[in-house]
Order: sequence, then C-alpha cells, then structure tokens
Amino acid sequence: MFKGQPKGLFALALANTGERFGYYTMLAIFLLFIQAKFGFSAAAATQIYGIFLAGVYFMPFFGGILADKIGYGKCVTIGIGVMFLGYLCLAIPTPADITGKIMMFGALTLIAIGTGLFKGNLQVMVGNLYDDPKYSSRRDAAFSLFYMAINVGSMFAPSMAKAMTNWSLSKYDLVYNANVPALAHQMMDGTITPENLANLQGIAATMPGAAGMDMAAFAPYYIERLSTAYNGGFAVACVSLILSVLIYYGCRSWFKHADVNAKQAKAANPAAEVELTPAQTKSRIGALIFVFAVVIFFWMAFHQNGATMTLFARDYTASSTTGILRIGFNIWCLALIALSVYTLFNVFQAETKKAKITSGAITAGLWALAGVLYMRMPETVGIQPSDFQQFNPFYVVALTPVSLAIFGALAKKGKEPSAPRKIGLGMLVAPAGFLILTLGSFGLASPKELGGTVSPDLVSPTWLISTYLVLTFAELLLSPMGISFVSKVAPPKYKGMMMGGWFAATAIGNYLVTVPGLLWMKIPLWSIWVVLITICVLAGIFMFANMKRIESATE
Repeated sequence: MFKGQPKGLFALALANTGERFGYYTMLAIFLLFIQAKFGFSAAAATQIYGIFLAGVYFMPFFGGILADKIGYGKCVTIGIGVMFLGYLCLAIPTPADITGKIMMFGALTLIAIGTGLFKGNLQVMVGNLYDDPKYSSRRDAAFSLFYMAINVGSMFAPSMAKAMTNWSLSKYDLVYNANVPALAHQMMDGTITPENLANLQGIAATMPGAAGMDMAAFAPYYIERLSTAYNGGFAVACVSLILSVLIYYGCRSWFKHADVNAKQAKAANPAAEVELTPAQTKSRIGALIFVFAVVIFFWMAFHQNGATMTLFARDYTASSTTGILRIGFNIWCLALIALSVYTLFNVFQAETKKAKITSGAITAGLWALAGVLYMRMPETVGIQPSDFQQFNPFYVVALTPVSLAIFGALAKKGKEPSAPRKIGLGMLVAPAGFLILTLGSFGLASPKELGGTVSPDLVSPTWLISTYLVLTFAELLLSPMGISFVSKVAPPKYKGMMMGGWFAATAIGNYLVTVPGLLWMKIPLWSIWVVLITICVLAGIFMFANMKRIESATE
C-alpha cells in the first residue's frame, strides 16, 4: 500500500493534514457558532455556511490560474499566511453586533482566499510526482492515500472542537445544551412562550454557574460564554497551520522537483515538453468540464453533513447513548480501530513470516487497548451535534485500504473501472445514504412544527452513523479518483486551472447546500432527503449515459 510511493507524497499529505485538522475543527462548530452568537435562523445560517463553502472551493480556480503563471509553491506559502490571519480573526471574541459580523465575514473571506491559494496547488504538486514514469502506475493509489492522510486530521477535529467547547464552558460551571441557544435568543428578543420559558428555567437550574440568575440575565450570559468557547475552537486552526508550515518547509527537499509548472518545466528542459494538439486539448478540457458539472450535485448532497445533517443531529437525534454504540463517540477508540485495519492488512501483505506475526500481534494489541478504553467509558455517553462529523473521516481512514485492495485485485484481472466510472458509481451509491435518513425521519415532526426547538421524539444515533458510512463509500469512489483524474488528464499548461475547476465545481455544489436549508422550515423532514436522493440518481444516470464519450476523450 505504502511501498513504492515517493516520499514527497507523505510530506505533502502531512502538510495538508495539519491544515485540514484546523479547517474541520472550525467547520464542526461554525454553523452552531453563528446561530448561537447572532441568533440566525436555520435558513440564514445554512445560507452563510453554503456561501462560505462555495468561496472556499471556488477560489482554487483563481489560485490555480495564478500558480500556472508564478508557481505552485509560492501560492501555497501565501495561502497559508492568508488563512492564518482569517482563523486569527475568528478566534478573537467580538460583540454580537455589526462589528462582530464584519469581523466574522472578513475572516471567512480571508480563509476562502487563503484556501484557494493553498488547496488545489498542493494537490497539483502531488500529481506532478507521478508524471515520472517510475511512479505513474501508482497515481490513483497515491491520491487515495493522500485523501486518507488528510482525513486523519479531519477525524480528530470534531473531538477537539467539542473538548474546547466543554472546557471553556466548564470554567463558568456551565454545560452545553442544544436547546439553550434558540431559547436564549427567544428570551432576548421577547418572543419566548411560557412553555419555552419554563423549559429554559429547567435547563438553567441544572447548571451551577446559573445559580441565582433570572432568565433575562442568564440568556445573554450563556450566549456570550458559548460564543467565547467556540472562539477557542477557532484558535486551534491557527496552531494547526503553524504545524503545516513546519512540515512543508522541513520536508521541502522531498518534493521540490514537483514544484514546477509547465512554463518553468519548459524553461528548464525545452526538449522534454510534450505538446498536445489543439484538438486534444479541447477534448480533454471538455471531458473534464463534463465531469465537473456532474460532481456538483454530489457535493450538494454530501456537504449536508455540516448543514441539515447537523441540524438533524441537534434537533432529532438522542443526545446520549449506551452500550456498544459508545465506542463510536470515543475518538481514541476510533483511531485504534482505524489503525488496526492497516496492521491487519499487513498480516496478509507482508513478505516474511516474522512481519506477518508482528503485524498480527500489533493488531491484537490495538483491539485489546480499544477494548480497555471502551470498558472504562461511562455507562452513558453524551453526544453533541458536532460529534457525528468525526465518522466520515474515520470511515475514510479505515476503508481506504479496503478500497485499494478491491481495485488492486480488479486491476490484476484487467477489470478495474476507469476513474470516470468510479465517479459515476459514487453518484449512485450516495442516494442509499439518504434513503437511510428518509426511513429514520418518518413519523417525526417537521422543523416548522418544532419552531427551532429540539424534538420530543429522538431517534437513535445509528441512523446518522449508518448514513455517514454509505456516503463515505460514495466519497471514496468519487473524490480521490476525481482529483487523480484531473491531475492525469489536464493539459500541462492548464494543470492549476483545471485542478481549480474541480474545486470550483465543488464550490457550486457547496453553495447549493443551502437549498435543503431553505426548505428546512417549509416541507416535511423526510422529503428533504428524498430531494437529495432524486438529484444524485439523476446525475449518476446522466454520467453513465455519456461515459463512452468521456473515456474516449481522455485516453
């Protein structure tokens, strides 16, 4: 799996891991932060969330164009600096007024611009490593490993966000309660009903830090403390970027030769430049744009994890769990299980008997340690909405070797699907995830009926956990394969721009994330998931209907 890969891959992957850890720590609590601090409705909050995600993923298009002219490494360096300033602005506590909003939107703009300079160009350098014929056959596997590595950072991010939130609130003898932000804002706005007032009073009575406070004082006090707690989560992103910088420059010699755009490569070695005909260039760009158009709808559906799926976690999912399911909410247990997948695979892949035995012993040890941690967990484990976002990166990390093994076996038989076919399959797998949520939503009150409060009828966390599993299967078929496809097919002169085009498609999909958010208070809960199912199925069918044309254009 790792054997035969250039060491530059690991340096670039680890640099991206640090950046993604900070980004997803921020993203895990961002929607909750803007609703708590500013009292935004679900529709307004998801719109802001969608516009921000669109900016984050659209800016690499412009970053790629710039990198095609001045170099990938220069853009990556500038991007890290700009992102750092953005996260720093989010980490600074501000009043919940126009000044606070200006600071927040300014910070989001800086993060989007910085990501645009960093994200796509780092991945172009990964692709450049595999332009060497020595490594070219390992390109798809490399991007799967790269994708796995950055998800290691993403996996720990929600737990870090939760830990920072709980630690900050605990200093004031307060605890997180999903009901409080909406009720507190109703209290502050003077729109709270007697029933909701009694509910708020009951919750406040459980918090020592609220002792002696009337609700008119408790509401703004809790909102201020919770907002400050979220600021601490944003500060984590600043620290993670510093680690990324250290890795990037400390290991730069491993990938420096890949930091070359078409212009620089031609200047260094004019004879080595391979020119495509205008027809070939047009054909490749056309095929890439077609793929970009299809994946828009996958990302529209997939990134509901930070929007409507987070709202579902908050308003409809049990806030605690017991039994074996507890293991899913202990990040260290998940990390040990994910690591054990790799050691278990090495039992079968190792070339010597000694290595097989060693890998087997390590696997057993990891399982035993996970069992010990599980046994030491409380009988009942509390769940916060952001906790569910750790399942997607966990599944990515754990399932990557499975994916590589399956496609490796198919490749040996000459039956491995092309990258476009894998993308099409991903589009058709995704609807199964939302079918699970559809089944779990039948019989539940609509968001409009709840009026922004938590449902009295809560479902098992299993519904969301299962949904994340299926969506991750789809993601592994689509995302790393798509990036690999772009790096391989894009004309040399336009590598940065085409990689940016992939992320621009993601950006459009992320903006369309807002559509289910706008429908949140207007239609039954189950019908929101049916809309997403329909969109993904139609996009997948459209992809396969044009598959031969795509494959012929990129051969």
